[in-house]
Amino acid sequence: MKTYTPKKKEIKQTWYIVDADGKVLGRLASRVAAVLRGKHSPRFTPFMDIGDHVIVINAAKVVLTGNKLEGKTYYWHSGYPGGLKQTTPKKIMEKHPERVVMRAVRGMLPHNALGRALLTKLRVYAGPEHQHEAQKPEPLPV
Repeated sequence: MKTYTPKKKEIKQTWYIVDADGKVLGRLASRVAAVLRGKHSPRFTPFMDIGDHVIVINAAKVVLTGNKLEGKTYYWHSGYPGGLKQTTPKKIMEKHPERVVMRAVRGMLPHNALGRALLTKLRVYAGPEHQHEAQKPEPLPV
């Protein structure tokens, strides 16, 4: 018995839209990451990109539970000695609220070339407007 592997031309990618208004960040990100990865599909293959495209709107209205808005810390390094930098979600939400959702989803995807390819299928917008009406996105239940 052989394992079925879908061919590139057999994969039909659909577009989904998610309204993040009032949704908890972690639960939203885990659902979006699963759809990007393709785990909702019966043809799921761990080493292939068979997931769907996801549009997240109203990212500025996403909810962080507890004291995470001020107590959580994001770290990154510039690559230079003494270049450790840090910030809180509250500071990021003031200027670029879509980056909080993007970072949460990125952390739930594989940390390799496949994960970077999957992340290109995610579009996050701070407000309710988006430019992907031509793709006819379906609402994704979260």
